[in-house]
Amino acid sequence: MGALENIDAAFISMNIPFTMTVNQAADAVREFKPKVIYPYHYRGSDLNLFKRLVGTGTEVRLREWYP
Repeated sequence: MGALENIDAAFISMNIPFTMTVNQAADAVREFKPKVIYPYHYRGSDLNLFKRLVGTGTEVRLREWYP
């Protein structure tokens, strides 16, 4: 992911046991620094923690993925 450059928007999945943890997802986002990130498949994940870990420089946009 470190080789990615100039990413405007990206989607990242986070939900244990099937994908990344909140920490792993935030690490990945910080690695390739998209302008906007849309987390998905996040049921049960701490989205506030994710936003804090991503930090500044990337806008976290949350959407309702679950009915």
